[in-house]
Amino acid sequence: MTSTSAIPAEVSCFYDKNLLVSATPLLLHTKWAQVRDIPRKAGTKIIKFRKYSQLAAATTPLTEGITPVGSNLAVTDITAEALQYGDFITVTDVLDFTTEDPELTIAGEQLGLQAGDTLDQLTRDVMAAGTNKYFGGSATLRSQLTASDLITTTLLDKVIRLLKNNKARKVMQMVNPDAGYATTPLNACYVGIVHPNVSYTLTGLTGFIPVEKYANKANVMEGEIGSYKEIRFVETTNAKVFPLEGNGVDVYATLIMGMNAYGITRISGEAMKNIVKPLGSAGTADPLDQRATSGWKATFVAKMLNNDYLVRIETGCAA
Repeated sequence: MTSTSAIPAEVSCFYDKNLLVSATPLLLHTKWAQVRDIPRKAGTKIIKFRKYSQLAAATTPLTEGITPVGSNLAVTDITAEALQYGDFITVTDVLDFTTEDPELTIAGEQLGLQAGDTLDQLTRDVMAAGTNKYFGGSATLRSQLTASDLITTTLLDKVIRLLKNNKARKVMQMVNPDAGYATTPLNACYVGIVHPNVSYTLTGLTGFIPVEKYANKANVMEGEIGSYKEIRFVETTNAKVFPLEGNGVDVYATLIMGMNAYGITRISGEAMKNIVKPLGSAGTADPLDQRATSGWKATFVAKMLNNDYLVRIETGCAA
């Protein structure tokens, strides 16, 4: 999608595909979200997620001929506003005619990586602000964590117990951006997002099964490194890190979730655009045809929908 007719359609399509291919692989944190888009021209940028509380079991026997009191639905509305994000790169005419590299193509690649990283980090930070958390070692606060307070099977077992007690359903599908945000089915599991510095310890825990030893590799997720009991782990350097917020050390957050813990929203048709302005397209603002630009623009918001369905483990990492 370009913003000027000065670029042939086939070239415009190439630029757009180049940006989107670069953006897609980094959207790791958005893959297990509810996706609820706002229709274009709907008159609002605000999305409303609605959830209903489960009714208590009706264990009191009915009295013959007497109508029971009945129950009421308990509704909780969660709202979020889709905001715009974006950036651009300027390419000068001198750079264009003196270098061997296709500068606008390279700009599209770099902007795609930036766009993916931006949306991934926005989602990650919302997830990492959840209320359920465990700390490594004997720490009860993030500031008490040291490099020796590592992830353990005890912590993982506590997470599984908490998610089950909170009635968190296991994840059974993930968003597949390559197919227009369609979903891909998964074998039921809880999903953990872990930093490589933590997976260094995680993969050595008793009971951890590396992905190459799976009996069935049909539904292996991008970045998946293995599983522990009912948790399947994916690894990314974009996992949440709290720099130097421990006892003189960085603190690493491992996020473990069930289904419907969080959601993401875009405005339909405005989710992601690559905007290319060729040399001379600015008219009198660029009278000597000296500047071309390539940029991206997106509407996006991530929102926690149920804190009970996501748990954060905060730990140090082994040297």
